[in-house]
Order: sequence, then structure tokens, then C-alpha cells
Amino acid sequence: MEPTGDDPQFHASPLGEPRIVTETGVAARVAAIVEPVLADVGYRLVRVKVSAQNGSTVQIMAERPDGSMTVDDCEVISNAVSPVLDLEDPISETYNLEISSPGIDRPLVRASDFARWAGFDARIDLALPLEGRKRFRGILRGIENDAVRIELANVAEGSDPVAVLPLRNIGEARLILTDALITEALRAAKAAVREAPEGESLPDADNDNAPDSGGPDDGSPASGKGKGNKSRSGKKSNGRSDG
Repeated sequence: MEPTGDDPQFHASPLGEPRIVTETGVAARVAAIVEPVLADVGYRLVRVKVSAQNGSTVQIMAERPDGSMTVDDCEVISNAVSPVLDLEDPISETYNLEISSPGIDRPLVRASDFARWAGFDARIDLALPLEGRKRFRGILRGIENDAVRIELANVAEGSDPVAVLPLRNIGEARLILTDALITEALRAAKAAVREAPEGESLPDADNDNAPDSGGPDDGSPASGKGKGNKSRSGKKSNGRSDG
């Protein structure tokens, strides 16, 4: 049996690891509603983004604890969160619900993300300046004492090239698209295809892991989509699930 949010074991499990980068405003209200629902069905919330795209769009970016995500996973999530959002009603207008994977140049929102992607390029923006600087770009070198280590390029002679950034001060972070990152994403996708149970829908390892044409702020859309209309009090949310 999977540990639940009330179980101390839950917080020690990958599903219970808290995010260090979170939302504000309406997106935060949506996140508070959907995060426990996602955990109940075995997924982790990565990010919620509310935008004016296509009128109004609520994007829920999620993943399995191992970082993978399939078209079928997106459909499961859509079916789980849609009725809860209709019931809780966090948004006052009609909106499109979009479920997506984090994509290749993914946001980094948990301490384990910085450890998992050590050796790859990332950009980190701090909430508060550190020695007069808020933006850092370089190669992730893991976690140490509740801080991210990132190796910077073009540092002044005699300066330590590794910056140490407290996790509690990170406002936003994401991977940077590089050839090495694309190669790793393709390797992981092909491994997932080999290990997937028979009949499970997976993205094409050679195509769907390319970066989304929508840009780095969007997830990786799927070729398969599940659509459903759910209405409450005259409002309608149009659910779309992208893996």
C-alpha cells in the first residue's frame, strides 16, 4: 500500500518530497488543490501555470516519482483532477485544462531534481540577491548542506568557479537545452519503451522528446489527447491531457 499524506512515511517517500519552488496567486490555489490528488494516484506535481493562452489555460505539469511520463499518465491525471477542480472552483472563468510532462529543459523544483541532473547545464534565479547577483548559469554539481552547487563559466581569475546557492533562496530554476541533455532524454525515453508494460502508450523516443515549439515555459505535448467537457454553475473547463 502506498503511504498517504497523513502517514510520516509519505514525507520520506519520493511522492512526499516537498517542492522548493512554488506558485503564487491563482496558480498557488490550483496547486494546493491538485497536489494531494496527484499524490493519491501516484504522481508528483512539478508546476502549475495559469495563462491567457487560448482564452484562459491552466497547465498542470506532473511526473511519476522516477521522472517519467506517458500519454496514459496524462489521461489518468486529467481524469483525477478535473472533477476536483470543478468542485473546488479556484478560477472564476472558463478555462482549458492542459496536462503535460516537464519536457526536456524542465523546471527544477525539488532538491532531488538538482541531484538527479548533476552534470547538466542549468539556470537558477534567486529570490534574493547573493553578493549582488540573482541569476546563475552553469553546470550543476549536486547538493550539499541544503544548498545547490553550480559551476560557473567565465569567473574572475582566482575566484571559486563553484557557487553555493541556498535551496530556500531559489526562486526559479530549469535545465538548459544542450546536446548532452537531448542525448540523455532520448536514452531515457528508449529505456522507458523497453521497460513499459505491453499496451502502455508511450511517446516516440525519436520524436516526442524534442523540445516543444511553444518554448521552454511549456511542457512536452503528446501526440495523443484526451478531451472532456465538465461544467459547474454555468462554467465549463475543457480538459486536455498531453503526455
